[in-house]
Amino acid sequence: MGIFDKGVQKTRKSFFERISRAVAGKSKIDDDTLDSIEEALIATDMGVDTTLKIIDNLEERVMKDKFMTFDELVDLLHDEIGKLLDVTGSETPTEPFDFSRKPYVVMVVGVNGVGKTTTIGKLASRLKAQGKKVLLGAADTFRAAAVDQLVIWAERAGVDIVKQGMGADPASVAYDTVKSAVAKGADVVLIDTAGRLHNRVDLMNELTKIRNVMKKVIPDAPHEVLLVLDGSTGQNAFQQAREFSRATEVTSMAVTKLDGTAKGGVVIGIVDQFRIPVKFVGIGEGVDDLKVFDRKEFVNSLFSKEDLK
Repeated sequence: MGIFDKGVQKTRKSFFERISRAVAGKSKIDDDTLDSIEEALIATDMGVDTTLKIIDNLEERVMKDKFMTFDELVDLLHDEIGKLLDVTGSETPTEPFDFSRKPYVVMVVGVNGVGKTTTIGKLASRLKAQGKKVLLGAADTFRAAAVDQLVIWAERAGVDIVKQGMGADPASVAYDTVKSAVAKGADVVLIDTAGRLHNRVDLMNELTKIRNVMKKVIPDAPHEVLLVLDGSTGQNAFQQAREFSRATEVTSMAVTKLDGTAKGGVVIGIVDQFRIPVKFVGIGEGVDDLKVFDRKEFVNSLFSKEDLK
């Protein structure tokens, strides 16, 4: 069983059932079949634009070969989706962070409720297990609960944390965190930020300010802006990706809660539309259920038929 099988099981089951119905009893792929496939893809919350891109490519193939078996259709969809997930044109790195830069500063963004702070905690645990010296920055000072939650994760992971009181200037926390990381020789800095979207201008100003103060300590910081999205929210995840991409330079994504939804196609649609790579996916509540994203293994898990027979 692949590491993503649990995370895409509901999506896979729903997807294959719809595809099976679309081709059942058909001797060739016709317009009605393509319409049914289109509905199946949209049902996974892949998004209309990405779905139409796949359907257009399918139509080209159908023009050449009117007859296509179910297995041939699945193989073609497998290849098409694999191509859409290939943002960088290179193999998936075994290590998602570049530890040649020390400390490696990651600013984590995302709306409240998507699992942002939990993702940071799981990342800290993972990195600590690799022998890395990790420092957390509690710059989500808008909610006291966010700071408290990050403190709990820091204790659980056995890593240090820099924090101030609720209502403190987030940029001040970020500055202190990066400065402390340099002084202590930390390998990785993970900075939590407030997840408000009620006013995009305020969000943009706050994130810009955080970035600018970190650069005073490390000129090329942050080295990464990681956007956390809740995979179960479907089209809302697209909107969040759009807003945060406008507010700051998002360089990578983590998609959480995939195991609880049949809408796992959101991963494919967001990567295709925004051309931002997914680096992590959350497929459960456990600390080890945050997995490094491997696009090939993800697609293979999505199209596995073992539990569908």
